[in-house]
Amino acid sequence: MATGEDMDHPHGSGPGSPIGAVPAEIHRPGLGALLRPPHRADARRNYEALLAAAATVFAADGPQASLDKIARTAGVGNATLYRHFPTRRDLLVGVCVEEVEALCAQGEQLAVDQDPGPALLGWLHAFIEHVTSRKGLAEALMTGRSEDSAVIAACQGAIGETAAALLAAALRAGAVRDDLEVADLLALVNAIALTTESTGAQHADRLLRLLYQGIGPRGAQALS
Repeated sequence: MATGEDMDHPHGSGPGSPIGAVPAEIHRPGLGALLRPPHRADARRNYEALLAAAATVFAADGPQASLDKIARTAGVGNATLYRHFPTRRDLLVGVCVEEVEALCAQGEQLAVDQDPGPALLGWLHAFIEHVTSRKGLAEALMTGRSEDSAVIAACQGAIGETAAALLAAALRAGAVRDDLEVADLLALVNAIALTTESTGAQHADRLLRLLYQGIGPRGAQALS
């Protein structure tokens, strides 16, 4: 008798809808509890394929993209998709959480590979790209429902923890002005992301370079 993840059972036809040291403060509060990937190897492969496909299709087509297209892109049947992600919201949550975790992991890696100032600023570049390219996914989860608010809060908390840890390291290294606070920094880079949503990456890079001059104790040279 056949077994495995691809034994699909009908589930309906549609959704509900110093270099080398990682700052000790970096962690991702609450994100792990939002996803429950399967333990079995074949099921986990399909789960991960669906998340990867969803990220690609949502980026191209928006949060209302066809779930059938996502399943085809992942190379699985619709029943497999709905087994792992019973509603569109479940899939949106999965993609958003995975991408926030990747953004936070990038901050950890930059802290290992680079000095604190460049690590912070490299991550701010990544943060702006994240905000501008995933805006529609975050907005799709801003429904006012308590469970969706909890997802947004957990993702915001993880991003805030990463920014705070990278900023603390930069402050200790004297790479940024000593009165800079994480809330101010995130407000500034969010403003850059929103302002340049329609003008592109080159404009965002210019504004971020101007920001560097404002937050560095000796101007841009302290941060580059």
